[in-house]
Amino acid sequence: METNLMTGLSRLFNLFALTLLLCGAGCYNGKSLQSTASEKYTERNTLGMIRTSRETLAPVYAPLAEQIVADFDLSEKEGIGIDLGSGPGTLILELCERTWLHWVNADINPHFFPHFYRQAQERGFGHRVSAVFADAHDLPFRDNYADIIVSRGSFHLWEDKVRAFGEIYRVLKPGAAAFIGRGFSRNLPVETAKKIREKQRGKMKYDVEKTANELYHIMNTLGIKEYKLHRPQPPGSENVNYGVWIEFHKPKSDEDEKQNRGNK
Repeated sequence: METNLMTGLSRLFNLFALTLLLCGAGCYNGKSLQSTASEKYTERNTLGMIRTSRETLAPVYAPLAEQIVADFDLSEKEGIGIDLGSGPGTLILELCERTWLHWVNADINPHFFPHFYRQAQERGFGHRVSAVFADAHDLPFRDNYADIIVSRGSFHLWEDKVRAFGEIYRVLKPGAAAFIGRGFSRNLPVETAKKIREKQRGKMKYDVEKTANELYHIMNTLGIKEYKLHRPQPPGSENVNYGVWIEFHKPKSDEDEKQNRGNK
């Protein structure tokens, strides 16, 4: 089965390169992508991440998509959504089920893209998704491009988080929001969360308090004032790590922008 999936990835990779052009002028901002980080990834280690998204983390994405759509009022919204570090794109597919947005899988590992596009086609969303090689520190999107940017389970891997969050802020349209974090949504059943953490066998242990303070520091460093930290703690989850998320907004007007960014 693994060999067949690798063969499928290889066959689709060249075809999918054409799909990257769909972002066209909307994505490209004139920057030269100098990162060679994608060279660190292979089809084989990509398969492991795809498998995890299908197995251990499979219950995570639908509830998270439901929460994002409800919290940011996306059900009838049109425009562009970006999932930064989307990998297999499972969250995007759940968001496609619930919104009319065009979703972009922006990931530093292009080996995910053939799998992602094939899954999107099978679920009838092939015309509503794009994918682009993207380094979080130097996003290949023009200013004021996206209506919403989300990211689950990626930001802790970014080497320069202040720069990466600054890039996200730059790409947001005035009035748009970002939701970045790791862990689970508040509506994920506690028993499901417990089972996932048991399967992970301690691999996802991290200091939530320290991470929250780091996110506060990033917002303050960038001069972003309109933000909210989320630490989901549904009833009965006292001993379960539900993770930590940061929600932040870009002001609607130039005057609001000046007030939001302070004197920076």
